[in-house]
Amino acid sequence: MKPSRTGQALAYAAASVLAVLFLLPFYVIWRNAFSTQQAIVSPRWNWWPDQLDLTTLTAVLGNPRLGVWQALANSAVVSVVQTVLTVVISLMAGYALARWRTRASRVVLGLTVFTLMVPAMVTFVPTFVMVSTLGWISSYRGLIVPVLFSAFATFMFRQAFLDFPRELEESAALDGANTWTTFWRVVVPNTRGTIAAVGTIVFIGAWNAFLWPLLIAQDPAMRTIQVVLSQFMTSQGVRYPEMFTGALIAVAPSLVVFAFLQRWLVQGVERSGLK
Repeated sequence: MKPSRTGQALAYAAASVLAVLFLLPFYVIWRNAFSTQQAIVSPRWNWWPDQLDLTTLTAVLGNPRLGVWQALANSAVVSVVQTVLTVVISLMAGYALARWRTRASRVVLGLTVFTLMVPAMVTFVPTFVMVSTLGWISSYRGLIVPVLFSAFATFMFRQAFLDFPRELEESAALDGANTWTTFWRVVVPNTRGTIAAVGTIVFIGAWNAFLWPLLIAQDPAMRTIQVVLSQFMTSQGVRYPEMFTGALIAVAPSLVVFAFLQRWLVQGVERSGLK
């Protein structure tokens, strides 16, 4: 039964309102990035920026004391490596939990889901102590290794593999493929939608991470872009144009990744059963 025109109109209207609300923060970032400090703190709201040029952008990128380029490079390395390793680890863990249905696997699954209910801040202190003991402070190992495992990604892959047709795996087994070969040559290529979805979520989370890099990156040369943005908030006040310009620079990679992978993101969430 096709929806009525009134229903379609209401659906489009609701979607349009939600889209405007979603895009409003990005508009505010763009508007303030190209405005002066006086225009931003003015009690009178102006919809159009009063400094529509590259003055602030050039000042932020060209300031060696801020180290924006180095911070962007650090964020890129951390986000890409963390995303790749997290996806690989969660792929194998999710497949194991979906295929080997034993009492031990149920216990591991329960513990994995339980970790989703534990706030990340609770584990920061013991994790920091371990990282400090290993001598990983201000290093890529300290930024990446402690946050590699993702219970959410493992659970999503496990849900996707539950619906994966076993006939394909059985056919590969009849052709002489072992479990390892079947997994990498049959299962993984046919789970690209879920992989893209999980990879997008993990990348955006890694790129936007703040508290953990703030604790570990004590050397200014190892700071990520989110930590660098906090330098614009000082005891003397907030430098709004520079801060919003940095936010505009920082949000661009996440938007590009999301724009390219949004179709697979929706498909992966649907296939995983998290509707």
